[in-house]
Amino acid sequence: MSWYALWGALEIGLIYGLVALGVLISFRILRFPDLTVDGSFPLGASVAATLIVAGWEPFSATLVATLAGGLAGAVTGWLNVRLKIMDLLAGILMMIALYSINLRIMGRPNVPLITEPTVFSLFMSEAMPDYILRPLLVLAAVAAVKFALDWYLGTQAGLALRATGSNPRMARAQGVATGVMVLAGLALSNALCALGGALFAQSQGVSDISMGIGTIVIGLAAVIVGESLFSSRRLVIMTAAAVLGAVLYRLFVALALNADFIGLQAQDLNLITAVLVTIFLVVPLLRQRLRERRPK
Repeated sequence: MSWYALWGALEIGLIYGLVALGVLISFRILRFPDLTVDGSFPLGASVAATLIVAGWEPFSATLVATLAGGLAGAVTGWLNVRLKIMDLLAGILMMIALYSINLRIMGRPNVPLITEPTVFSLFMSEAMPDYILRPLLVLAAVAAVKFALDWYLGTQAGLALRATGSNPRMARAQGVATGVMVLAGLALSNALCALGGALFAQSQGVSDISMGIGTIVIGLAAVIVGESLFSSRRLVIMTAAAVLGAVLYRLFVALALNADFIGLQAQDLNLITAVLVTIFLVVPLLRQRLRERRPK
């Protein structure tokens, strides 16, 4: 694998680290199987791209895209909490609706950003190649989000959110408005995914209607890979493991696709994902069996 491909995999992996943090909130902390991610990721991309093409400043466009993702997550929570629709079905309904919404926003299947200013182009300089500078900028953004999330989950509101996912009955008995916490948690989760989508579109130079397909699988794969390598219940380690899992996942995919002796091509991406997730799901079980077989 070339040096350029390595930095590219690192950049994409860090962007998907935001998705992994969002999936961590919904699946691990709230224990809500939210499939809205497949729609909120391209929602962030479509909103950011459309606003940038319309003349908006890239940072403002990215902020609006993040808020749009949060709104989508809140609607999913509303369907579940207020209308009593099953959690999995609520996410599916929102994911389907967002496909049409994203088409409405862009007005066409894709919006190119090759000639438009982005959050990356504003920092470009001759002192450092862009393929190195972009991953460093994404790393700074992901680190800021990760530490902000760690801080929030340690506050009273964050503890209420964690209690809602761990034991909703006990949380309600302690006076926690679990319905509000579900809405807030899903809004935060999908806001992070939309932020990832906005950065991904600006990184790749295009927003496409199909770019969200399989995003939830990638996010789950990143969380599973991170948990397999760094098993811990400490939130600081859990969030770091999710981001690192996303980076490792993209590096594994890049290595597999660039290994000529394996013979894999771009259309084999889903197969690679399935194999990687299976391996990292089995690894903890193998570790447990080895521990049980060791003589005491």
